[in-house]
Amino acid sequence: MKNMWIHKTNSFKKAGDFDKDYYLNMSSSKRLELVQLLRDQYFKLKKHTINGDTKRLRRSVKIIKQT
Repeated sequence: MKNMWIHKTNSFKKAGDFDKDYYLNMSSSKRLELVQLLRDQYFKLKKHTINGDTKRLRRSVKIIKQT
C-alpha cells in the first residue's frame, strides 16, 4: 500500500483549488493510471464488469438534432 497524506483547508474553494493544481501538475500518463486504479477499485466494490473487460474506457454517443 502506498503512503497516504491529507491536505487540510478551511474552505471548499481552497480544497478545490488544491485538487485542481495537484492533478494538473501530474503527467497525463499518471492521471490515466489513477483513473484506471479508481475504476478497478469501483468494479471490485460493485463485483461486476462491463462486458468482461474493465481495462477499457466506456464510450457513449449522444445524437443532438440541430434546428
